[in-house]
Amino acid sequence: MDLLVDGRRVFAATGGKPFDPARAPVLLLHGAGMDHTAWGLQTRWLAHHGRSVLAVDLPGHGRSAGPGLASIPDMGRWVLALLDAAGADRVAIGGHSMGALVALAGVAAAPDRFRALALLGVTPDMPVHPDLVAAARAGGPLAPELMSSWGFGPRAQLGGHRAPGLWMVAGGIRLIGEADPETLATDLEACAAYGGALAAAAAVACPTLLLLGAEDRMTPAGRARPLGQAIAGARTVVLAGAGHMIMTERPDETLSALAEIF
Repeated sequence: MDLLVDGRRVFAATGGKPFDPARAPVLLLHGAGMDHTAWGLQTRWLAHHGRSVLAVDLPGHGRSAGPGLASIPDMGRWVLALLDAAGADRVAIGGHSMGALVALAGVAAAPDRFRALALLGVTPDMPVHPDLVAAARAGGPLAPELMSSWGFGPRAQLGGHRAPGLWMVAGGIRLIGEADPETLATDLEACAAYGGALAAAAAVACPTLLLLGAEDRMTPAGRARPLGQAIAGARTVVLAGAGHMIMTERPDETLSALAEIF
């Protein structure tokens, strides 16, 4: 479905069911350079099991109009404008990587609007080397290849896809490679610049899950510990063998964890 947010068109996948804001709404946010397809299985399952789902393309990503937003706080404010446009309140929100920081910023800005929070592949700080930003801005395959190489865990590097013959790393390269170069570079700069995660965590008042990969080289599970400690009552689950691309590498475990909290 399409929404109009701040005067710009926004696309959201709804999992094959019409979005009904009165029916346990769920909002899913992708990571840097990605789009709603990162949540394909989770979007469809939740939509067909009692929730009403918006898996959005952030501004400048996928089918949503640009430009991309320049900072995590800006994206957090955009989330609230999106919920206004959708007529949704008391929302369960999940975010992956950059999307997790955006979800956290949105919840901190308006705690009463959210009933649950899931943060996947997250650390309070997400430093990005300037060379990777430069590669992203230049376009071409280098940045998508580096991000996918670092993003997937050891098993996914060699195989491990549930469908024989499919290679998860190539899927990641293709997905990130579709991103607009300037938008991808802006995403990475926004992650690197954000320093407000721990302050935002202190404002969270809803049930919260941190879902982490034990083999994550981009947001190592051990570095997420201060964030879990800063959110009252937060539960942390670490998936053995998983890297940063948790929804793809461990789709069933991700779905089970989200279904429990959403």
